[in-house]
Amino acid sequence: MNPSTPDFRPGTVTLVGAGPGDPELLTLKAVRAIGAATVLLVDDLVNDAVLAHANPRARIVHVGKRGGCKSTPQAFIDKLMLMAAREGEIVVRVKGGDPFIFGRGGEEVEHLRAEGVAVQVVNGITAGLAGLTALGVPLTHRDHAHGVVFITGHAKPGDAGTDWPTLAATARDAKLTLVIYMGVSGAAHIEQGLLAGLPAHTPLAVIQHATLPEQRHTVSTLGDLRACIEREGLGSPAVIVVGDVLRGLRSLAAAAPSVRAA
Repeated sequence: MNPSTPDFRPGTVTLVGAGPGDPELLTLKAVRAIGAATVLLVDDLVNDAVLAHANPRARIVHVGKRGGCKSTPQAFIDKLMLMAAREGEIVVRVKGGDPFIFGRGGEEVEHLRAEGVAVQVVNGITAGLAGLTALGVPLTHRDHAHGVVFITGHAKPGDAGTDWPTLAATARDAKLTLVIYMGVSGAAHIEQGLLAGLPAHTPLAVIQHATLPEQRHTVSTLGDLRACIEREGLGSPAVIVVGDVLRGLRSLAAAAPSVRAA
């Protein structure tokens, strides 16, 4: 099968990235997949407007997955996808953002393939890109950032998690933008770790509900990360962006504080 031409057949599963929230950011391929589905397994952060593209006869199952909240066990979701596929359904798993960027898409693909089920993936725009774009700021810039790192601020149980001081030193030396997902609850720890390798005045933004009408953000500095989240009352879902690409926006915020929330 040509990967550019999805094959939505009975007994197959498609993982679809629904993007950061704005339904107009769906790809055409995602719209076709959602419309072809007979069963849709939908994550909690997916905008309800996305489901307007579903066939009215399709069965929609909400399988909430939200950081910091009670979630449907991954093993149960895997079981639902497998059962529906073996029953001959056209299964579409709709996930916020992109399935392969902190969406457990890799785990789901491995599980389904191991069970002999054909599975394909339709990419979506990830919040780390869309959130910063909504502020008019790039992730990379020839003068300020030679690359970007997407990283989770939420370690797997039993995992030591990210070595933030080492990451900070690498970001400083290589001129990288850091985009941290699921980091709000661990902001104090992240701030402390990054300050071991980056100056406290490094520009920073926290963006909540990226691309949605209720989007809010704050622009500050690394040394103020935990305090600005508490001060502005920001919470999940949010991305934390650290790096010199934000210098212009930081200067604007200092001159006109009204840009701190949108």
